[in-house]
Amino acid sequence: MDLDHASCYRVFQARDARFDGRLFIGARTTGIYCRPICPARTPKASNVTFFASAAAAQEAGFRPCLRCRPEVAPELAAWKGTASTVTRALRMIENGAVEDPDIERLAGRLGIGARQLRRLFAKHVGASPSAVLQTRRIHLAKQLIQETATPMAQVAHASGFGSVRRFNETFKELFGRPPTALRRSRAQGTPSDRGIRLRLAYSPPYAWEEMLAFLAKRAIDGIETITRDTYARSISIDGDQGVIAVQPGRPGELTVCVYCSRLDALPAIISRVRGMFDLAADPRTINRHLAADRLLAPLIAQRPGLRVPGAWAGFELAVRAVLGQQITVSAARGLASKLVASCGRPLDLHLRERFPGVTHTFAEPSVLASSDLGAIGMPRARAAALQSLARAVHHDPSILDQRRSLQDSIDALTVLPGIGEWTAQYIAMRELREPDAFPATDVALLRAVEGMIGRRLSPRQLIERAEQWRPWRAYGAAHLWATLGARHRTGQMGEAHVA
Repeated sequence: MDLDHASCYRVFQARDARFDGRLFIGARTTGIYCRPICPARTPKASNVTFFASAAAAQEAGFRPCLRCRPEVAPELAAWKGTASTVTRALRMIENGAVEDPDIERLAGRLGIGARQLRRLFAKHVGASPSAVLQTRRIHLAKQLIQETATPMAQVAHASGFGSVRRFNETFKELFGRPPTALRRSRAQGTPSDRGIRLRLAYSPPYAWEEMLAFLAKRAIDGIETITRDTYARSISIDGDQGVIAVQPGRPGELTVCVYCSRLDALPAIISRVRGMFDLAADPRTINRHLAADRLLAPLIAQRPGLRVPGAWAGFELAVRAVLGQQITVSAARGLASKLVASCGRPLDLHLRERFPGVTHTFAEPSVLASSDLGAIGMPRARAAALQSLARAVHHDPSILDQRRSLQDSIDALTVLPGIGEWTAQYIAMRELREPDAFPATDVALLRAVEGMIGRRLSPRQLIERAEQWRPWRAYGAAHLWATLGARHRTGQMGEAHVA
C-alpha cells in the first residue's frame, strides 16, 4: 500500500483524529508503533515508517505503544467497502472462527486460493492473515490485562493463545516484560463479580440516541431491555448463556460489559457487538460520498452520525424479519415476545436477578422447528414459514453466514421459505453487514422518497436513483427511513419501515 510519507507525517504532527484507526506510525529509534492521537512527541520524519494497519506495523517488528494503546483504536481502513474479500476475511478472523493453520480453509470459504488471499492482504492491509490474527490476539489480551482484573490464565485463554506459556513468551518477546507488568492498578471487575468491562472505539460522530431508539422500538420482551442510555440483552454462545450491556463511554467509545462464563467466546462477542452497533463504519467517508446527492445532503447534515443498526444473531434477525412482514413494528414485536416466552430458554437465575426484565435467550432453531406456534396466535402460513426456516438453519447454520458477495448472500437467502427479496436485503443490511444492501421494495422507503421529491417512484426507479450511492446504499436507506419519524410509525413492511 502506497503511503505518501510527507502527507502522513503532517497527519501525525497535527495529531489528526480523523485518521485514527487507518494510519499508524512506527518509530525505528524505539521500535514502537503509535496512533495519530498519541500524546508522545512525534519522532523525526527521517526515523519513521507509516503503516495502514496495526498488523502491518507489528509484522514489521514494531510493538504497540503503551500510551496511545493501538488496541483500542477504531477499526477503520481507507479500503473498506472496496476490498470486499478482505473485509469478509477480517470479519471471520475477528469472529474467532479462524486459527493459524486454517488460513487455507479461510481462503476456501471465500472462494479463492490461499496464495491469492495473501496477495490481497498484502495489498490492502500490508500484512498476512496470520499476522492479523496474531495482532488481534495480542490486542485483546493487552486490553483485558489493562482494563480488567481477569486472571492471566483466563486472559490467555480468552484471547486465543494455545497455552499460558506461549502467552507469556509472546508478551516478553514483544514488550520486554511479562504480561503482569502491564496490568494497571485500577483494573475493574472479573468474570465472577461485575463482568468484563471493555472499551470499544468508533470514529465520531455517532448518533447514539437514534440507535437506542431504533433498538427500543423493536426490543423483544424477555430478551432486551433499554434503561436510560443502556442497552442490555441476553446472549447464547454454543448453549452457554450470558448478558451484555452497552452504553456510551468516553468520546469516541462505547462501553460493553460482558457477563458470560465462556471467556474463549469473547472475540466473537466483541465482534458481534461491534457489528450490532456498526462501530467499524467510517462516517466521514460515507457522508462525503452520499452528500454528493442533493436528495441525501440535507439528511446527512442533520444526522451525520447515523449508523445502520446490526443484529445479535442471524437466525434471530431472520425470524424478526419474517414476523415483521405485512404488519406493524409493535405487532411484530408482540409476536416475537410471545414466541420467546413459549420457545425461549429461561436465563440463569443469577443473570435474571442482575438484569430485571431479561429472562430468556432467543429460541434455538431446533426448538422452534418443533413447537406449536399456532398456540401463540400466529397465522398458520407464517408459522409454517418460520418452522421451515428453523429447520433449514438447524441443518445448515452457514445459510446465514456472509457470502462471497452481496448477490451471493441474497441468492442464498431467497431460497429459504418465507424469505423474499425485501427480507433478504434487510438481513444482508443488519446481520451480514453489507453496506450496499438496499431493500428497494420497502413501502416506507418509497414513502420517504415521495415525501422528499413530491412523487412516488417504483422500486426499479428507486434502484436507478440510488445507483450513485454505491457502495453505501444501506446508509442512504437508513437516512431516508429516519425522515419518517413519528409521521409513519406503521407501514407495509413493518419491521423495517424506520431503520
